[in-house]
Order: sequence, then structure tokens, then C-alpha cells
Amino acid sequence: MKKVIFLLLVTISTISNAQRNEAQNDYLLAENYYREGAYEKATQIYKKLYDSSPFNTSYLGRLINCYQETAQFLKAETLLKNRIKADNSQIYLYVYFGYNFEKQGNKEKATENYNLAIEGLKKTPSYGGLIGRLFKDYNQLDNAILAYQKAMDANKNRNYSFQIAQIYGEKGQFKQMFESYIDLVDKNEQYFSLVQRYTSKYITDDSENENNILFKKTLLKKSLSKPKDVWNILLSWLFTQQKDYTKALLQEKALYQRKQESLTSIFTLGKIAFENQAYDASKECFAFILEKSATNSQIINANLYLAKIAVATKDPKTKAFFNSLFETFGKNTLTIKLQVEYADFLTFSKNQPNQANAVLEEALSYANSKFDKARITLKLGDVLVFTNKFNKALIYFSQIQTLLKNHQLGHEARFKVAQTSYFKGDFDWAKAQLKVLKSSTTQLIANDAVNLFLKISDNEPVDSIPSGLKQLAKAELLAFQNKDNEALAELNNLITSKDILINGLIPGEVIYDDVYFFRAKLFIKQKKYTAAISDLEKIVAADNQGFLTDDVYFMMAEIYKNYLNDIEKAKKYYQKIIFEQTSSIYLVDARKNFRKLRGDTI
Repeated sequence: MKKVIFLLLVTISTISNAQRNEAQNDYLLAENYYREGAYEKATQIYKKLYDSSPFNTSYLGRLINCYQETAQFLKAETLLKNRIKADNSQIYLYVYFGYNFEKQGNKEKATENYNLAIEGLKKTPSYGGLIGRLFKDYNQLDNAILAYQKAMDANKNRNYSFQIAQIYGEKGQFKQMFESYIDLVDKNEQYFSLVQRYTSKYITDDSENENNILFKKTLLKKSLSKPKDVWNILLSWLFTQQKDYTKALLQEKALYQRKQESLTSIFTLGKIAFENQAYDASKECFAFILEKSATNSQIINANLYLAKIAVATKDPKTKAFFNSLFETFGKNTLTIKLQVEYADFLTFSKNQPNQANAVLEEALSYANSKFDKARITLKLGDVLVFTNKFNKALIYFSQIQTLLKNHQLGHEARFKVAQTSYFKGDFDWAKAQLKVLKSSTTQLIANDAVNLFLKISDNEPVDSIPSGLKQLAKAELLAFQNKDNEALAELNNLITSKDILINGLIPGEVIYDDVYFFRAKLFIKQKKYTAAISDLEKIVAADNQGFLTDDVYFMMAEIYKNYLNDIEKAKKYYQKIIFEQTSSIYLVDARKNFRKLRGDTI
């Protein structure tokens, strides 16, 4: 008997699974017809599915839509009337009913049924999500908002602020959108990351952008009426997006003074400010950490960035500052990053590679992890390139590339292999490394890899005909070694070389732009601003649509503004970016600087 029952259950289960699979296949086929606009074919399948499962709202909705798309309004109406008559508590059906009248041009009847659905939410708020979604699908956006609000009014535990905010965004009503997003966070701070992600679609790094101003005002208003830490966090995030790092720090300080817990967010802000060359704001962040922190590692790391700032700003007391740090914290495992930074300073700022090498060799004796050893070895490789010892440098870089293949340091090592090979004139090997790096997870390395790969690919010699790339690579190496005069001499020889002029250095070609742009950068470094402008003008005259165009315009504007004091010409080139280079990374800065020069109150 047990065996018979078991076989019976297996048979029933098999039949049931077969039916489910058949229904699923039918549904997928119907969906395919529906998406392709074959509504007659889709109708037949949806009708079959609906008859077998009349309580499946997906089948019902699609069947009604198919009737409406094929102008079978009477069939849709009859179906809906029967469903409502059988159970009038299913108030979402009135939305379908109303839209059926809408499709026939009967606005009055449509509104009447829409109102029945919305009013029904007072008693049955559980249908709020479905009704709101149906209204949104039918582009009845005001009714969708009203439905969500009615459902929340009827049941305080329901929260449709996110859906409402999205609809306001679609309608272009950004003030209401921001208010809804902030209300969502107010009710549940777990939505913070979600709101931040969606808000970021509407704000930019321009503090004068209308949406930025609206978002800031909404946050400030909320923080006054209902103070919470989360508003300071969002304001800090907004100011950081706008590169207003000092304002962001004020928010972070307010948060810290309130709780005095972690300084991590201030450290992160300081790093971001440093990476964006906002050195004063960055210095203020790390100074605050030194004032408040009692953690030795955090204090050392803050001092590391203060040392980086000193190097970047060419502070004459930089060497003494490094030495004072080593006197305080010693040379040990905790200060390895500081030692590496000091070696970089000795090499590239003081032209003392031998001393740098000694510092790094000593640092290796303190390294306990493969990551610390990698950092030191990478810098040793840089020092070797600085002193023209390319082969030994390539060995060092390759060791790290193999040891930490999928780590950021491994990617950095591979790029250094490519760059060193480029300096040597081994373009094929450089390209082979760069091909791998173009998909690097480290965006900065990926961008550098793409730029160098394109430079080599577009300009490498063909059939032994000189293109100028070897000379450009040599000039870039000399500049890397701080031999700017020799780099300029190499570029001058390249520009006046008859072979190159005949075969490669032609106005409008990539190598032409690269050569003059690089020479302009060296002229700026030597404070020869008029000469830099002259080279940049050659690029513009040669090819006004070149890929360096926005770089050239911005550099010219900055030179005129900061060094030649020609406000009108600076405005001219900022305007060129604003109106001609709308996708440029310089757009926001160009707009800000133009407004300042024009005398706007920012």
C-alpha cells in the first residue's frame, strides 16, 4: 500500500512539474510576442494562462494590455467588470478600468475609476505599492504620487518615499525629489547609501548647479527642523563632490565634536583634497588629526601626508621636517611609507639618488610584509630609472609584477615596466604590457595605460621611417630625471629635424600635438609663459578638433589668468571649453573660473 501511495505522489508531482514548466514556457513565449508588438499572438497565450490561473495578476495585466493594444476595449471592460463584481476589494482593478476608458478618450470615466482606486487605499492600504506602480506604468505620475501618499497616510508603517522621489525626478521636480529622498533617510537611515547613489545622478561638482543648491538647501532646512548626524554626513559628501573641502571639513569637525569617535572620514577627506591639489584644505584635515588622535599609526600617517604636501608645495623646510619625523618616530616598520616618500623626495626634488638608494636599502631591513617590500622595491626601480639603469629597474619591476599580480602594486609595477620600456624605445614590449593594463581595476593606472598605449600606437615608426616617437620618449625620460633643459633641447632637435618634418611631424597629426604640448608644459615649469602660449597656439591652429583640444584651452586660460594677467583672453579660452567642449573634465572648473573673472558672486 505504501508503495502505491509513493508512486501516486511521484506521478502527481511529475504532472505538476510538467504543468509548471509548460506554463513558464508559454509565459516566456507570450512575453516575447508582447515585446515585439505581436499582440494578437500574445493575447491567445495570455488568455490560456489567465484561464488556468485567474488570480495571477501578471497574466491579468498583460491580457488587459493586449486587449487594449488591439482595441478590444469591450472585452477588457467585461473581464474587469466580472472581476470587480466577484470581489470589489481588489481596488487595483479600477486603475486598469480607468486606463481602458483613457485609451478610448473618455477622460471623465477614466478619472472616476482612478479616484475609486485611490480612495480605496484608505481601507486597503496594502494595495498601495501595486496601484502606485500601475499608475507609473501608465504614465499617470501625479496619481502614482497620490496613491503612494494615501497608502502611507493610511498605514504609517508603509514607506513609499523612494518611489515618490523617483517619480518627482522623472517629472523634473527636483526640489520635491530631494525632499522625498531625505524623508526616506529620516525614517530609516539604512537607506542612506541608496539615497546617496540616486542623488549623485542629479548633482555635479559645480556648486552653482541648480540641483546642488536645491539639495544643499533641503539638507540645511531638514537639519534645522530635525537635527541628525546623517545630515552633516550628506552635507560633507556634497561639499566633497563640489571640491569645497574646507566646507566639508567643517561638517566632519561638527560630527567629531559631537561623538569624538573615529577620525577616519577626516583622514579620507584629507587624502581626497591632497589628490585634487587642494593642499591648504588637506593640511587642515591632517593637522586636526594630529591635534585629536592618540593612535601612533594614525599620527604617523597624518604626518606622511603633511610631508607629501611639503614636497608638493616645495616647502624649503621639507628635508628638516622629514628628519624631525624620523627623530620622533624612528626608522622602523611603522615608518616604511615615510621612508619611501623621503627617498622619492631625495631623488626627484633634491637630485640625490645615491642617498635615496641608501634610505631604501635600509628600509628593506624593516619590511615584514610582501606589500612593504613591494613599495620599497618599486621606489628602488624609480631611482634606477632616474640614473639610467633601465635593465636592473625592469628586473625589480617585473619581480613585483609577478609577486603581486592582481594587486594594485602589481598593476603599478606592470605600468612601470611599460613606461621604462617606452623610455628605452622598446615600443612593442611597452604595448604588450599596456594591453593588459587597459582593463586594470585601478582607474588611474588604466587611464595612464590607455594614454601611453595610444601615444605609441599612433606614432610608432613604420618601415624604419622616423616618426619622432623615439625622440619624444627620450625627452620625456629626461624630464622624468629633472633634466628639463636637456629635454627641451631634444624636443627642439625633433621639431627642426628635416627627416622628421618630411616624414612625421606634420601639423594635425598626433605626434605634432604631443610634442608641442609637452614642450609647453616644460616652458611653464621654467616660467616661460609666452613661449608656452606660442606652442599651444600651434596645436590649436594645426587641428582644432584634436583630442588635446580641451587640455590646450584650459592650459592657455590658466596661463593667461594666473601668470600673464590677461583676463579677457583667459575668459575667451574658458568659454571655448564651456561652449565647445561640453564633455571635458575641465568643464566645471572652466565655468567656475569664468564666473569669477566675470565678477559673479560665487
